[in-house]
Amino acid sequence: MKRLDVLVNERELGLLLKRLDRVGVPGYSVNRHVTGRGGSGTVVSEAMEFSGLGANAHVIVFCDSSLLESLAAELKPLLKTYGGVAYVSEAKPL
Repeated sequence: MKRLDVLVNERELGLLLKRLDRVGVPGYSVNRHVTGRGGSGTVVSEAMEFSGLGANAHVIVFCDSSLLESLAAELKPLLKTYGGVAYVSEAKPL
């Protein structure tokens, strides 16, 4: 089983979720208003918490490795156009 972590700007969350649905992922978890410091140098601020401006969404997907090729084909263009990052790791159920 694989774990996919995707961080995108909250404005693009709907586009991301549509692409995950199109690939047929079995489900996902969404954490909104994720802020921090990344390549842009943006730092956490209270203004982001209230306005959402500049805040990201963190989407976590657990899926079979057979979906990775389709996920990459759907997500790479989105990330290239709008920014964001995605990482794949191994996941073992307890």
